[in-house]
Amino acid sequence: MTLEIVSRWYGTFAIDKSGHLVDRADAPVTAAELRARSELRREGRLTIEDERVLSMHSREQFVTADRRIAAHGVRFTPESMGAFALPPPDPAAGAALRGAMLERADAALDASWDPSIHVEEAVRAMRDLDRAINLLGERVGSWASRDRPELDPGDAAGAARALLELGAGEARTTPPPALAEARRGLARGYRTLQESRASIDRAIQESSPQRTPNLSALLGPELAAQMVAAAGGLDRLSRLPASTVQVLGAEKAFFEHLRGRAPPPRHGLLFLHPRIQSNSRAARGRLARALAGKVSIAARLDRAGRPVNPTLAAQFEARAKAVLAHPPRSGNRRRRTTPST
Repeated sequence: MTLEIVSRWYGTFAIDKSGHLVDRADAPVTAAELRARSELRREGRLTIEDERVLSMHSREQFVTADRRIAAHGVRFTPESMGAFALPPPDPAAGAALRGAMLERADAALDASWDPSIHVEEAVRAMRDLDRAINLLGERVGSWASRDRPELDPGDAAGAARALLELGAGEARTTPPPALAEARRGLARGYRTLQESRASIDRAIQESSPQRTPNLSALLGPELAAQMVAAAGGLDRLSRLPASTVQVLGAEKAFFEHLRGRAPPPRHGLLFLHPRIQSNSRAARGRLARALAGKVSIAARLDRAGRPVNPTLAAQFEARAKAVLAHPPRSGNRRRRTTPST
């Protein structure tokens, strides 16, 4: 007699060709037991109830439409013979199932949590503050210079200082009191944004070496944090190839290249590294490629929680000296020619 074995969250059942229930093994309907069985299914293993039902008859008698069970020596059939005839679960077990699924979801979230998300948010906050400071600074400088011609409209910090620290008699003319107070409030807001930006910068300088010691030693804390943010987290950065790391931050230029409107970018955020930024355009591409390889290794070391490996910076420095000692010749590149017809 051929039997189909059907596994559900509340138990495992043996059904004959007519759809009649032959044997069953009910699972304990507690959150802990259901969560344990869910983990077994996710790992592709048999549950206790699966093994119990299989032991009731010869395994050769069984067929299954479940590929997980088929991987354990049961003949696979793509169509179920009578799973529709299964008994329904106990209505009271629904609460236990919900609790088990919520606990499993919490565990999955904990396992996938990347603490570098705080570094990402800090870097993005600094970028937002930079835009806000530039925009607000232009307005403060412009407004302050209206009745103080000696002030440079482009010096927002000096304009804010004049508005907040100099007396009203220093100006040639004064706006109405309400507008004067509003202007001072704008200057105070500008200073507050600058202080917030400086505070976040100090926090990154302090925390980045703790979370990413190898990246920080190789790139510096601020650039290391920017690379982590551009990649979408340390976990993702550690899985990126060096060729992708090299152009992180140059996404717009890369897509322009794909559209045929621009040459391929040589580097992205890695341009901010002093060794690359201070050298000629011809050498930057090779330096960025060498540095990207070391960044990939450093990210994997940080992801694994390893201490600082000082050889990474030394190896990059040696490679940089070799690149600069043999600069590329302008005639080395082959010109693309159009074949004659």
